Amino acid sequence: MPYAITKRCIQCDNCVPQCPTGAIKVMEGDYWIDPNLCNNCQGYVAPQCIVSCPVNSPVPWQAKKGRCKVEARIVPSPDLFPDGKSHPFASAIAIWELCNVLAQRQSLLWETDAAGELYYQRQINGGKGTIAFRVTDTINSESSVALKGEQALSVIETFDIRSACLHLLYVAYITNLDKPWEEEFIISDRQIEEYLGLDKRKDLGKLTKLSLIKELAQQPCKFIACLSLPRQGKIKQVSLEKSRVWHLLDIQHHFQEDELGCKHLVGLTFKIKAGQWAQYFLNRQGCKERTAFYQYGTLPKALLSNIMSIWQQHEGAARMMLWLLFKTKMGREQRVTVPTLMRIAYGDRKLNQVALQPERQRLLRVFESDLEILNYYGLKPVFDPVTYPAEIQPLWAKLSDIPEDAEAALEFWIDDGSNNNRLTDAAPRGKWNRLMNARILYFELPHAWESLAKSKKPRSTNRKTKLKSPATLSTEYILEARKKTWIKSKRLSTANR
Repeated sequence: MPYAITKRCIQCDNCVPQCPTGAIKVMEGDYWIDPNLCNNCQGYVAPQCIVSCPVNSPVPWQAKKGRCKVEARIVPSPDLFPDGKSHPFASAIAIWELCNVLAQRQSLLWETDAAGELYYQRQINGGKGTIAFRVTDTINSESSVALKGEQALSVIETFDIRSACLHLLYVAYITNLDKPWEEEFIISDRQIEEYLGLDKRKDLGKLTKLSLIKELAQQPCKFIACLSLPRQGKIKQVSLEKSRVWHLLDIQHHFQEDELGCKHLVGLTFKIKAGQWAQYFLNRQGCKERTAFYQYGTLPKALLSNIMSIWQQHEGAARMMLWLLFKTKMGREQRVTVPTLMRIAYGDRKLNQVALQPERQRLLRVFESDLEILNYYGLKPVFDPVTYPAEIQPLWAKLSDIPEDAEAALEFWIDDGSNNNRLTDAAPRGKWNRLMNARILYFELPHAWESLAKSKKPRSTNRKTKLKSPATLSTEYILEARKKTWIKSKRLSTANR
């Protein structure tokens, strides 16, 4: 059972160094025991905070009863999704790749450089540029020390795919700023709860939600990016060396006391600023002057709640959903191969290790189930009829063609029974090899995923030379012109004779 500090505390500081788990925190001069870290001093005869306290302030912790009232000391930034459906978000390559890293984590091929630092790197822009990510265990904006070896792997294993949702919220907030590389935004736990749908989770207590939000909010801020892009027209070469993607400037804790004086955590506020990458890829003025980029897309609010719903049982579908958010921005007719989707959903290692038939069948069932989840949430795959014919398509895709009318459905099943290939037949031989060459033409998107309409200003019609207004021709002028033309033609014909 965890413990809490009452108002009898005299702030003698005896308990802080004695706590074996570091659960005792000093927040703005007040002492507080984090119940998520306190384990009742397992392995000790008695809790060390009680042993070291001269006034017997620590008591067994009890969950707060009643409503939580938060008096925010920092006003958060305005809410996102004013229409309740979507909001613009930064979609640069650094954002896309970090979203993939947060989603795939240890499934990626991490490497070690000469200094022993662990990094993940991939080529971009047709091999003309590179982007790499390193991990740090601190969130201090001043520190950019990358972790090495096993220490870095242990941190990567703690990452949660749901932190990608916080990453997307951050890139949505900075689109409201003029200079996001200089300005910061503030987001509260209440806003995060509403965006992720946690406010509807009645099975989770307030402290559990706050602990989850605090952990997820910090994870996108533990990455250092190295980016190199060649010069493109007026845009100079982009070169970033060990630059933080996000700066977590401050975490403010909001407490509420009960009748015993025990402090209960009832709210959190995060102050965040974008890294230097935003100056190159989210620069409005630079884009107008053609010296920088301003790359953005549309973030559907439903995507965040969908990820929070399916991440545990269908992580592969969640990974593909996050990847398609950026992929579909590049145009509807983006043909995607099945191996590409499998690598996104399950990682290169797992796909390369599948060699035996039972393993392939198991992975194939999972993949078709994940495609069904995407279809359920409105991301309907359109299969290539040449490389991905109906005979190797998932069963749920075939069943979608069954008419709802009873008589029409009966005729459908009669025709199906008279064909050589029936819906209930087993998969044909060599299905796995055929799928490795199969393609999906595109995904039909929900309405909320469609790009925001861009308002185009009408082109100015100012010209240096003004066109003369057409002259008004009188009847007499026209008759005189016809008479002169007839005379000229008559003289010409006489000369030819």
